[in-house]
Amino acid sequence: MTDPTPIYRSDLLASGITSDELRQALRSGALTPVAPGAYLRRAEADALDDVARHRVRARCVQHTLGWDAVLSHVTAALFHGADLWNPDLSRIHITRDRRSGGRRTDNLHVHPAPIAREEIYVVGGAAVTSPARTIVDLARSLTVDEAVIAGDSLLRRYPSALVGIPAALDAAALRAGVASARRVVDFLDGRSESAGESLGRLRLRSAGIPEPSLQRELYTPDGTFVARVDFFWEELGIVGEFDGMGKYGAGDPASTAESVRREKLREDAIRALGFEVVRWTWAELFRFDVVADRFARAVERARHPHPPTTKTQARCIPRATVPPARG
Repeated sequence: MTDPTPIYRSDLLASGITSDELRQALRSGALTPVAPGAYLRRAEADALDDVARHRVRARCVQHTLGWDAVLSHVTAALFHGADLWNPDLSRIHITRDRRSGGRRTDNLHVHPAPIAREEIYVVGGAAVTSPARTIVDLARSLTVDEAVIAGDSLLRRYPSALVGIPAALDAAALRAGVASARRVVDFLDGRSESAGESLGRLRLRSAGIPEPSLQRELYTPDGTFVARVDFFWEELGIVGEFDGMGKYGAGDPASTAESVRREKLREDAIRALGFEVVRWTWAELFRFDVVADRFARAVERARHPHPPTTKTQARCIPRATVPPARG
C-alpha cells in the first residue's frame, strides 16, 4: 500500500509559503484539498480511487488528532487490505481509549472504548486496530453479510488473528452488538478466497445445505492433479463452484473463449471422477433458491449415477494453508 503523502497547511506556511500563494495554488488546481488543512498535488489526487482517498483522509485525521486516535472499524479494515462489500467510506472511524466522548459527524465517527497496547498495529505509518480487534468491531457493527466478507478476508490475510479473537470478544463483552459478533466469528473461515465465496457459504447455510469442505484438491486414482474446488461434499459426491464476475476475462473475445474452453475441460475432468458439479454466479447469490434446487437435483443424480461413478477411487486432499474455522 503506497498512498501519496498529504501536504499540510502548517508545514507549507512554516516553509515560507504565504497564505496568498497557497490560495493561488488551490485556485489554479496545483493543489487539491483532501481534508481540512491538508492537500495533495492535483495529479496525485486525481489518481486516487475511493479506498485510497479514504486512507489518505484517515492519515490526515490522525495527523490532526494524534496517535491516540487509533484508526478502527471500516477504516482499519481498509489499511489491513480487507475485502469490503459496499462500504460506507464517508466517515473516518477512530477509537479513543476513553469511556465517553463518542461522536459522529458527516466525516468522522469517534468510538470511545478501551483499547490495549497489543490491539494497536502500525500499518503504512498509521496506528490502526489489530486484525483480531478489527474483525470483532466489524462483526459488531456491520450486517452479517458484510461482516463475514470482511472477516473471512482478514483471516485469509492474517491467519494468526484467529488466536486473538476470543480475547477481543471478551474485551467487547459489554459493547453493543457483541452477541451478533460471537455468532459471526464462529462462522468465519479464512479459506474463503473471495467475497462471493463468503456469501456462498452464508447462502448454503440459510438454504439448509450441509456445510462443505473448502478448497479441496482432487486427484485421479493414479495421483494426477485435476482441480482445486471451491466447495466439496465428499459424502454426497458433489463439487460446488462460484463463478465470480469477470472470471472469464473482459473485452478480449479470444481470451474469454479460451478461458471458457479450459473451464469446460476442467469441469469435464471433475465429472470424470464421478462428481456432480453445481455452479452459481454472483447474481444467483441473491436468488439462491435457484441454486438450492440445482443442488437437490445434483444430490439425486449422485445417488443414482449413470454411468457408474468412480468417485470412491478419487483422492481428495484439503488445502491446509489456513487454519479451519472454529466451532
